[in-house]
Amino acid sequence: MDKEIILEVKNLTKYFPVTSGLIRQRKVAEVKAVDGLSFSIKKGEMLGLVGESGCGKSTVGKCILQLHRPTAGEVLFEGKDLCRLSDRELQPLRQKLQLIFQDPYDSLDPRFTASDIIGEPLRIRGLHRGPDYRKRITELLDIVGLSPYMADRYPHEFSGGQRQRLGIARALSLQPSFIVCDEPISALDVSIQAQIINLLDDLGEEFGIAYLFISHDLAVVRHISDRVAVMYLGKLMELADRDGLYASPLHPYTQALLSAVPIPDPAVEAERPIIVLKGEVPSPLNPPSGCVFYPRCPKSFESCPKVPPQLKETSIGHSVACLLYPTSWPKP
Repeated sequence: MDKEIILEVKNLTKYFPVTSGLIRQRKVAEVKAVDGLSFSIKKGEMLGLVGESGCGKSTVGKCILQLHRPTAGEVLFEGKDLCRLSDRELQPLRQKLQLIFQDPYDSLDPRFTASDIIGEPLRIRGLHRGPDYRKRITELLDIVGLSPYMADRYPHEFSGGQRQRLGIARALSLQPSFIVCDEPISALDVSIQAQIINLLDDLGEEFGIAYLFISHDLAVVRHISDRVAVMYLGKLMELADRDGLYASPLHPYTQALLSAVPIPDPAVEAERPIIVLKGEVPSPLNPPSGCVFYPRCPKSFESCPKVPPQLKETSIGHSVACLLYPTSWPKP
């Protein structure tokens, strides 16, 4: 039996206006950062969101959390459309929706101790007062693998990996059911990355937390995610379970991304084909018509500039937006 869906995104769109004029500004163009994304996440599931830098991954996470208000679409969390709620109506739901930032150096206030950083959400919500407050701080430090005696240290006294653990403890303090991880390991040393990945994985299993794990590192996403969504220029190219995507990628863009991931076997690495994409990523100010990937696609044909491909399910749990697969999988 499938797990219950905790988050459902329908046709999520975010355009940023480009204005001109000093006194009387007028909109002259739009940056199409996110353009019609749809996916869902189940309780306790980790969905990896991958793609090149600038494709709109972080914007998706911020739109889900309503840090950016979407231009169009729906974000259904526990059955409620967050896009239709006012800031006041969102407040009760904020503690269930948390964010782990990319940079563990800039995301922590240098004037706060570790105890202050972790405890700030508790103070704002009026939770765990008195002796319970200190007990909760100790529990959270222990959960993320930090010693209680570190509670009075300042951020500059921690290593990069320890700082990211502080950020994770802060996100966990209000017992959220969904966390957006915005490239949480990209600023860390490789030796520390594995520790943070394993920590997130363990916490997800222990507390049933659902994650949106944003990354450009496909090797990391393969290790930690249950399903993987591939983005390009604001659109979703492919969505599948982890094993299905890495074993049998369908979209030419996904195939190109995976061909660039090194394999720790010299014999296999020497024999496998490497797909080199031509050209540069187009500007989101003026994306190509039809399929946004066609100018760089090695398999494009005459219909690609004319027909925008729709995300279609080609097999159980595997969807792709590509005209090479014109029909959906016939469901029973």
